[in-house]
Amino acid sequence: MGALPVFRWRLAPDGYATRRQLRALGLRPGGQDVAAQLERPRRRRGPLVAYLYRVDLAKPVRPMTDAKRAALARANAARRLCPECRRDAGYVISGSLGMCAPCAYPDLSESPRST
Repeated sequence: MGALPVFRWRLAPDGYATRRQLRALGLRPGGQDVAAQLERPRRRRGPLVAYLYRVDLAKPVRPMTDAKRAALARANAARRLCPECRRDAGYVISGSLGMCAPCAYPDLSESPRST
């Protein structure tokens, strides 16, 4: 395997694209190896690197099937379910808390009584 061609930031020739750029075009790498890389220099650290793929070898994105759509909906619903109180939180539960906000901070959920 030879060395990859390295291009400076924003100076890659036509015919190369990053994964995000391919996705915006409705394409995917399709099993091809990285064809080149971009490097963006930084002052105090190593350069930022982006891998490039050849557009002519890219394949179309596979269409979303009904089964995939249903599985994705179930996975997103599971991320909203609080494991503590088993209720739908209405938002994706934070991984750092691991439960909905009322379960994580029960003292804050009580309203103060005015006397």
